[in-house]
Amino acid sequence: MNEIDLKPVFDFLNDLEKHNNKVWFDENRAAYEVARAGFESFVDQLISEYGRIEDLGGITAKDCVMRIYRDVRFSKDKSPYKTNMSASITPGGKKSSSLGYHLHLQPHDNSLIAGGLYMPTPDQLSKFREVIHQDATPFKAIITDKEFKKYFGMLEGEKVKTVPQGYSREHPEIELLRFKQVVVVHHLSDETVLSPTFRMHVIKTFTAMKPFLDYLNANLK
Repeated sequence: MNEIDLKPVFDFLNDLEKHNNKVWFDENRAAYEVARAGFESFVDQLISEYGRIEDLGGITAKDCVMRIYRDVRFSKDKSPYKTNMSASITPGGKKSSSLGYHLHLQPHDNSLIAGGLYMPTPDQLSKFREVIHQDATPFKAIITDKEFKKYFGMLEGEKVKTVPQGYSREHPEIELLRFKQVVVVHHLSDETVLSPTFRMHVIKTFTAMKPFLDYLNANLK
């Protein structure tokens, strides 16, 4: 499988960061199309390769890649375009209700791979807390696993300042119960993203994240 050169993606995003306006974008649409096609090709390769490890339901990059246009209706920042390219890789693609693998490419060492409960519904958060309340052992085994810690370190996400409603301050798993978001993040340097081994690095990171996502998807239904 040929390696996709992601340098045109970063070159375009670097220029876009300096000229984030419609006139410049329209004048440089050809460069955008090259960058988008390169990113989509990379995502298609990821789907093909990781599909041997997890059934992704026949998705393609076009099902997963996010639009570059920003929704500025409620934002003070009126810049019309995102200065990153990203994809949500999961059965059903970016519109799926299942939790999946989020790949975010952005220059200046701002790229990352993430997953989990980033914006959970009240029902999802309630179900997570209840399963942790009942028995946190399986979840703790996942987040203390050697491969998990190698790629993600520890859980990230906002927490309630005190105690979530309905739980005791003395609960043995109170630190897990305090999470309002339950996410993992693997940060990526530009050097890593632009290296010829990047696709394999992503596959290994996805594989390390899989038990975490499997647990959440199974317990939040």
